[in-house]
Amino acid sequence: MAQARISAKASEGAQQQPQQQQQSGGQLRGRFYRSTSMADRSSRLLENLDQLELRVEAFRDAASAMEQEKEILLEMIHNIQNSQDMRHISEGEREELNLTANRLMGRTLTVEVSVETIRNAQQQESLLHATKMIDEIVNKLLDDLEDAKMRLMSLYGACTSDVPAGPIDQKFQSVVIGCAIEDQKKIKRRLETLLRNLENSEKSITLLEHQKSSVRQPCNSKQD
Repeated sequence: MAQARISAKASEGAQQQPQQQQQSGGQLRGRFYRSTSMADRSSRLLENLDQLELRVEAFRDAASAMEQEKEILLEMIHNIQNSQDMRHISEGEREELNLTANRLMGRTLTVEVSVETIRNAQQQESLLHATKMIDEIVNKLLDDLEDAKMRLMSLYGACTSDVPAGPIDQKFQSVVIGCAIEDQKKIKRRLETLLRNLENSEKSITLLEHQKSSVRQPCNSKQD
């Protein structure tokens, strides 16, 4: 009787062992399939993120282009308002044109576009230093226009890869190199704008002096 029970348990154990192995194998196969599926999902998600990264950069570039366009529009409107042509028309026409220019400037200013630049502490410090160096020259424009122009040109030469026409401010160049790439572009654009405005101012001054000398000559002739 005892021998019969031992034989029955042995037979039952032999039958359960293949079933356990089969279940274990199924679990392993299930884990293997899940791993493959997870890898596929991960690859697909990574591909989607790569595509989104391209769109994000394109979005930032488009916003940056809009920032530049706003600056250009405001500068052009300002130049028209301060042009010599505006000084040589009737007061009524000048008033009407200024109203139109002010309306366009107001509409331009209603567009708010801001692209924040991600900076580390060193880049932030470099930007502040570069801005301070430019502001110091701008604040002294009225004291010596020609000297300020030469100094701004030396700063601009430090920002361009082209061969500069004059000396380069080496100190400013080292400061700009420490700035973020986007800030470097903005610094260069600001210097370009300042130099353009100076050039326009010089042209206005030259034209005004020429007009004054032209007025003096007929007067001297009448006196003679």
